[in-house]
Amino acid sequence: MKFVAHDYQKRAIGRILDQNSVGLFLDMGLGKTVITMTAIDELIYDRFEVHKVLVIAPKRVAEDTWTREAAKWDHLRELRISPVLGSVKDRTDALDRDADLYVIGRDNVVWLVELLQKRKKGWPFDMIVIDELSSFKNPQAKRFRALRKAVPCARRVVGLTGTPSPNGLMDLWAEVYLLDQGERLGRTIGWYRDEYFRPGMRNGYMVYKWEPRKGAQERIQEKISDICVSMSAADYLQLPERIDNVIPVRMSSLERKKYDEMEEDQLLQLGEDETVVALNAASVMSKLLQIANGSVYMESGAPVRIHERKAEALEEIVDTTGEPVLVFYSFRHDLDTIRKRIPDARTLEGPEDIAAWNRGEIRVLLAHPASVGYGLNLQEGGHVIVWYGLTWSLELYQQANARLHRQGQEKPVIVHHLITEGTVDEQVMRALQAKDTSQAALLAALKERRGT
Repeated sequence: MKFVAHDYQKRAIGRILDQNSVGLFLDMGLGKTVITMTAIDELIYDRFEVHKVLVIAPKRVAEDTWTREAAKWDHLRELRISPVLGSVKDRTDALDRDADLYVIGRDNVVWLVELLQKRKKGWPFDMIVIDELSSFKNPQAKRFRALRKAVPCARRVVGLTGTPSPNGLMDLWAEVYLLDQGERLGRTIGWYRDEYFRPGMRNGYMVYKWEPRKGAQERIQEKISDICVSMSAADYLQLPERIDNVIPVRMSSLERKKYDEMEEDQLLQLGEDETVVALNAASVMSKLLQIANGSVYMESGAPVRIHERKAEALEEIVDTTGEPVLVFYSFRHDLDTIRKRIPDARTLEGPEDIAAWNRGEIRVLLAHPASVGYGLNLQEGGHVIVWYGLTWSLELYQQANARLHRQGQEKPVIVHHLITEGTVDEQVMRALQAKDTSQAALLAALKERRGT
């Protein structure tokens, strides 16, 4: 296929070519992968400025997207790609092959850095591409600490993401550090925090939330404007309409009684101390979402079934929809319940499932939002989404929906949300709609359910 770049894509390609370090904060569907590969192709084969490129990506993106994009576009087929995936031997062999791009899963970054340090032959890659830069937002994570050692060894660095600060401005420090080693936002997270934030929710010396100081966002944007490009899909693409639909499900009186008992038991674990509340909030929210979906894991690890109202509603959607359906589930017991109701449903596990879905061979595709959150193109296979279980993560929610609602989709995208009435589902849905899934919002939701 011949690639005809949009004007915004030409500008983004030019930034990669002209700058040694650049962050492309491009909205979902704007073509970050083909933009980057087009620039790489020119840097390698026309300008001779780059020889080996390391691409770090989420596992499924590393397995599928980069190789498929190279095969899709005529001008990229000369690029030689070596997927650094699989067993230790397979990854080691892939590193030793002669190639242009070496694509590795982000979970193997620590392994890669340690291996190259042991070999003592120097860093072999003169360009690093971090696909989904936001997955390196935690400066305490091992993969960030490993990559920060390697970045100065490369002459060029490109960071790609559609959600640079999913949980707020604090996320930006680590991401921008990987681009400029602290030149713009400071060399330590402590300096950045003190400069741009003030303590918000706290208990004694323990601060649970840092709030931006007045004007912080504008100052930060000004600091990074020369190194980061931000574009919104709404400004450049005419996407089909997205229709959001809430489908309430109602438990029987007996199921409701059992649900209420289990919810009360979970909420009691929060106690009265603010510190305990904050520490337990995420785990309790997870339990309440399990219960709303119909089952909950007990301490033994075995799931206890409460209701199958969501499974019934999903079955009805599948039976009455003459289109393929992409279903997002949350927990293993959700997957087991759905499979019993819809035996021919297929779970997204690898590139072959993506290809089969896009060929129209799968009627119902089951996926966890964390496994499809970045880079996967599923828009060719369908336009109907069902959220069987909601997520508290706005980033995962937006990224998952964008697998179908993106460039190349030709039909209106329908997003169904199965909501169990009178449960935490309703609060999570409101938080997602308001784009407020912060820890403060989570705590407020739990306190509301406790009646405190």
